[in-house]
Amino acid sequence: MEPVEINAGAYYLRQLRADRHLDDRAALMEAFADPQHRRYVLNYQLRTLDEATEYVALRAAQWACDERCSWAVAEPTTGRLLGEVGLRDLDLTFGMAEASVWTHPAERGNGIAAVALSAATRFGFGGLGLHEIVYRHDESNIASAVVAARSGFTQVGVEDRPSPTGDPLVRWVLKPS
Repeated sequence: MEPVEINAGAYYLRQLRADRHLDDRAALMEAFADPQHRRYVLNYQLRTLDEATEYVALRAAQWACDERCSWAVAEPTTGRLLGEVGLRDLDLTFGMAEASVWTHPAERGNGIAAVALSAATRFGFGGLGLHEIVYRHDESNIASAVVAARSGFTQVGVEDRPSPTGDPLVRWVLKPS
């Protein structure tokens, strides 16, 4: 599928970029260097421009393969990267996906994640025809619990297997209204 841009009111959601007009790589490296970010996002290390370039390319490839819809959460007048939101593990046959979101350390506490997550889930239900979106986070990640609740998810419990950090993994579910 082709990437879709979303007007999320105070922010807009667009594809991650690394071109002569807009380059998210420096902001990505800053975010992924943050200790709190590294605590919960274990799958990726973006220490160099090459690693950040690969990350941007990976997200574009995942869109093309219908594996993941991933958006840069951007400031609308400058295009500055504020975070990332996505629907991963897309199963378009059964109408399911898992949501993920993070906010740049300099932008935390401004409500960006909840706005972006709500916009992404609306697209998932309306644009992709999903029937259920799951959101999971480490039990110690209180900010993620707040984001899930503000975005309309219902907490359904703790999973049997812990997260990669060893923390209990809390599961939330959202269905179309």
